[in-house]
Order: sequence, then C-alpha cells, then structure tokens
Amino acid sequence: MFDPVVSVSNANIYQGNSLILSDVNFTVNRGEFVYLVGKTGTGKSSLLKTLYGELPLKEGSANVTGYDLTQMTWKKVPFLRRNLGVIFQDFQLLSDRNVNENLRFVLKATGWKDEKLVDEKIADVLDKVGLKSKGFKMTYELSGGEQQRVDIARALLNSPKLILADEPTGNLDPETSDEIMQLLINISRDYGTSVIMATHDFIVISKYPSRMLKTERSKVFDSAVAEV
Repeated sequence: MFDPVVSVSNANIYQGNSLILSDVNFTVNRGEFVYLVGKTGTGKSSLLKTLYGELPLKEGSANVTGYDLTQMTWKKVPFLRRNLGVIFQDFQLLSDRNVNENLRFVLKATGWKDEKLVDEKIADVLDKVGLKSKGFKMTYELSGGEQQRVDIARALLNSPKLILADEPTGNLDPETSDEIMQLLINISRDYGTSVIMATHDFIVISKYPSRMLKTERSKVFDSAVAEV
C-alpha cells in the first residue's frame, strides 16, 4: 500500500529569482530509501532546502509529511520541521556542551518540557545509533563517525516521518561510511522512516543500491520511472 510522505508535482524550484529546477515530479512513500544524486550546482541542495522549508515553493505543488509547501509561512516552518530529521555533512553540533546537552537543546527548542521524558528520549535515540555510553562526552572528543551518529540521533529525536540527509558520508572514511549507511538503511526499514540522501559517493550507491533521483539539465530524473 502506498503511503506518500513526500509528493511533488509540477514544481519549479528557485534560489532567489533564479530558476534552478523545473517541472519536478516525484513521490516518496513511507519507509522508502531514495538517493538524490547529481553534479555540484545542479540543484540538489536547493531541492532539499525547499523540502524542509528554507526556500519557498513559488510554482507547482508539494506536500511534505502532511504540510502543503505552497502554504508554508515562517510560523509554520517549525511545525513542518518537527516531522523531519535533517542530517548535515559537517554535523553542526554544539561544541560547548556534551552529547546529552546537544540533544536536550533540540528537544527543549521543539517544546518538550517533561524532564523524565526528555531523558528517556535521549537515551532511546543514543541506543538506536549505538552511542548509549557516550552521552557525557563532549562532541569534540568524538571521532567523525561518532559525531555523525550524534547528528543522526538528533534527527531521530521527534520520531520523524522523513530524514533528509545531505552528504552524510562525505567526510568519513570508507569503513565509517559503511557503518553510517547501514544505520540509515536500518532506520528506514525498522521504523518506517523515509530517507532522502544527497550524495556524490557512487561507491556507497553501488554497495547499497536503491532508487535514485538525479538532478541534471535543470530537471529531476527518477530511476523508478525512467533510466537515470
């Protein structure tokens, strides 16, 4: 049974007044793992930013986790993002506090008030990413792979329907990249979380094949409906 988490139809993606991608059409269903590939400058980041509400959708239609992006206002963006997890290549962790406090900061910012529930949620996500014993470590004391796991734990805090991952293996060695890929694939499979992962790493793609969206010539080509 199809259960769309992302549905984009006849969308034109802009960065300022510049048209970056035209006539974009694709659907991502619950629990689906999808790669977003394409050369630098072909619109991958602009598409991701549109999906999480940083860039407005001016033309066409799109629905992300039940939110109509054409109706998105700055007041609605935080509610959209509570249904999303965003994972960055450069982690964007707070270096002046430990792992637990990084995660606590996000929960407090998204309206969690019960301290017991906050502690339970932090323990839960750290367990899921294999860092149960690392909560009291400062982020700068962690390896690159461990920092990326904290970033993934942060993305899981509000039990998102969708994870948007922007080059999550870009700064990692091959062995650590494998660990992160297996973790993301397991999250998608075990929790029904949809994942859209932007990547340049074709070694990763060949090792973990899945559906691909490719940005090229101002278009998005979908391997599910056409040759990429």
